[in-house]
Amino acid sequence: MIVLSAKDIKKSYGIDVIIENISFTVQDNDKIGIVGVNGAGKTTLFKILTGQLDRDEGDIYIGKNMRLGYMSQDFSFESDNSIWEEMLTVFDNVIQMENTLRDLEVRISKVSKSNEPNVLEGLLKNYSSLQEQFANVDGFSYQSRIRGVLKGLGFTPEEYEKKINTLSGGQKTRIALGKVLLQDFNILLLDEPTNYLDIESVEWLEEYLKSCKSTLLIISHDRYFLDEVTNKTFEIENRTLSEYNGNYTKYVELKQIKLEQQQKDFDLQQKEIERQEAIIARFRQYNREKSIRQAESREKALEKVERLDKPVPLPKSAKFQFEPRLRSGHDVMFIEDLSKSYDRQLFQNVSFEIKQGERVALLGPNGIGKTTILKIIRGMVFPNHGSVRLGKNVFVGYYEQEQESLHSEKLVIDEVWDEYPELNQTDIRTRLAAFLFQGEDVFKEIYKLSGGEKSRVALLKLMLSKSNFLLLDEPTNHLDINSKEVLENALTSYTGTVLFISHDRYFIKKVATKVIELHENGCTVCQGGYSYYLYKKQPLNISQQQEKLSKEQQSELKNDWLKQKEEKSNIRKQQKRLETVEQEIEYCETRLEEVYSLLESPEVFSDHVKCQELNDEAESLKNKLEDLYAEWETLTE
Repeated sequence: MIVLSAKDIKKSYGIDVIIENISFTVQDNDKIGIVGVNGAGKTTLFKILTGQLDRDEGDIYIGKNMRLGYMSQDFSFESDNSIWEEMLTVFDNVIQMENTLRDLEVRISKVSKSNEPNVLEGLLKNYSSLQEQFANVDGFSYQSRIRGVLKGLGFTPEEYEKKINTLSGGQKTRIALGKVLLQDFNILLLDEPTNYLDIESVEWLEEYLKSCKSTLLIISHDRYFLDEVTNKTFEIENRTLSEYNGNYTKYVELKQIKLEQQQKDFDLQQKEIERQEAIIARFRQYNREKSIRQAESREKALEKVERLDKPVPLPKSAKFQFEPRLRSGHDVMFIEDLSKSYDRQLFQNVSFEIKQGERVALLGPNGIGKTTILKIIRGMVFPNHGSVRLGKNVFVGYYEQEQESLHSEKLVIDEVWDEYPELNQTDIRTRLAAFLFQGEDVFKEIYKLSGGEKSRVALLKLMLSKSNFLLLDEPTNHLDINSKEVLENALTSYTGTVLFISHDRYFIKKVATKVIELHENGCTVCQGGYSYYLYKKQPLNISQQQEKLSKEQQSELKNDWLKQKEEKSNIRKQQKRLETVEQEIEYCETRLEEVYSLLESPEVFSDHVKCQELNDEAESLKNKLEDLYAEWETLTE
C-alpha cells in the first residue's frame, strides 16, 4: 500500500535550483535511507514533505489517516519542564484519560454505596468504554515506554528531574528524538538521528527502529546504521532522486553497476554514431546520386536515434591532507591519575599514554567526560586531580564538536585568513576551493553555513595549523559520506598523532590503531584497532558472570549464617518459615526485575495487552513483597 508519494517536485531559490523532477513512492513499512552529499537537497525535501517549505512545482500524496512525524537534525527547544515532565507531554491525552478513569472509579465507589442502580449502570458503562479506549492507546504502558526510550538514549533515572533548560544542545536533541519516537506516527522522517548518540545508544536505536511498525525515511551519513535499519535507498544527486532496492552497502554495489553500465552504453552509442557519421561522410565524398541518397537515408535514421545523456560526473569532494610542520618526540602525552567532577563525578583514576604515530579512539558513554579530557589536554579546563604532560616538540590542534571557535559574523575567507595572515589571497582561495568553497561561497557569513560547511571550515583551519598532535571531537558529525571518506584517508596517511572521539563505528574501524574506553573509575586501554577491541570486550562478560556468581555465593553464605543462628535457638519451625520467606522474597525480587526489563522492551510496550498483564503482575509482586518484608522482620527479631 502506498502511504506517501511525490511527483515532479521542484524547489529553487532564485536562479539556484536545489531539486527538480523528484518523484518516488513509499510503501507501508518501507525503511528508506536518504543519501547524498551535503547541500544535495535532502533536508529541503523533508521540509517540503512536512509542509515547512513550499514547493515550486509538483504534487505530494499522503495516505488517508497517515500521521507524519519529523525530527530535524538542528532541532532545538527551550522548556522549564524536567526531562520526565517533557516526555509526559507526549501523552497528555492518555494522562487525561487516566485521570478520568480514576475519577470514575471514585464516583462508582460512592454510587455503589448509595443504592442508585441506574446511575451506577451508566457510570460502569462509561468506565468500560473509556478503559477500552485507554487500552487501545497503550495507556497501561506509556510510563514504561518513556523509561525504555530514555534508557536507550543514554539517560539515567537520576537525570529524569533535570530541567530541559540546563541540558546541552546534544541532550536536548536526544530528548526531541525520544519524543518523536514515542508519538503515534505512521510515517517517521528522521534527519541525522544518530548525531549526539554514543555507540551504545546508536545500537539501541537500530533495534528500536528495526522493530518499529512505522514507515521510515532516514537521512544519515552513518553507514553502519543505514545497513542495519534500511531496506531501500533514495539517492539525491545532481538535483534529482534515484531509487535502489537494498541497504547502503547494496546501494553502493548497485550504483557502481549502474554507473558502469551507463558509461558503457554511452560509449557504445558514441562509437556507433561516429561510425555512422564516417560512413555518411564517405558516401558524400563519392558525390554520386546513389551514394548521396544512401547518405541522406543514414542521416535520417541517425536523427531518429534517441541520444543517451553523458553520465553526469559525481559531485566534487573536498581534497586535503594533514601535514605536521615538525615531527614530535616518541612520547607524545602522559596522563596520570586524572579526575574531574562538576555537580557529579565524571571520571577518576584515569591514566594512559600516547606514542608518536598512534591514532587513538577515546570511547565511552555520553556524559562520561570524553570531551572534558580533550579540553583538559588543550588547557581549556582544569582537572580536580592528576596531570597531563606533553612530550617534546608536541604541537596540539583541536577540532571542536560544535565549532564554537568559529566567529559567526565573519565571512568564510576572513575566518581563515585572520588566523593565517601570512598567506596571500591566492593561497587562501586555493585552499578554500579544495574544501569546496568557490566563487561567492567564500564571502558567506559563517552563521549562514550548514553544519557540514562549518565542519569543512574548521577542518581547513586545522589542516593549516600543521599540528603534529590532533584532538578531534566527533569530526564526522555533519559530514556527508564522501567527506567522511576523504577525512578517513587524510588521517590514515597522517604522520602525526591523533586522539579522537567518535560514535561512527565505520570511521573508528578505519582510523583507530588503539582504543581507550573511559569509565567512571578509570579507563581500559586496548593496544589494537576497533575490531580487536570488540574481540577483547568479550571476556568482560565472563568476568561479570563470575562477579554475579560471587554475589550469589555471598547471599548463600548469609542464608547459611541465618540457618545456623536459628538452629542454635532451637526454633526449627521459625527457621523453616524464615527460609521460605527469604526464598519467596528472592523469587519476587528477581521476577519484578524481569517484569520491569520486559516493560522497557519495544516489543512488549507496543503490545498493550501484554503491558497490562505485566503491570498487574508488577503491582501484585510489590504488594506481596511488602507483606514478606514485614514477616521477615518479625521472624528475625
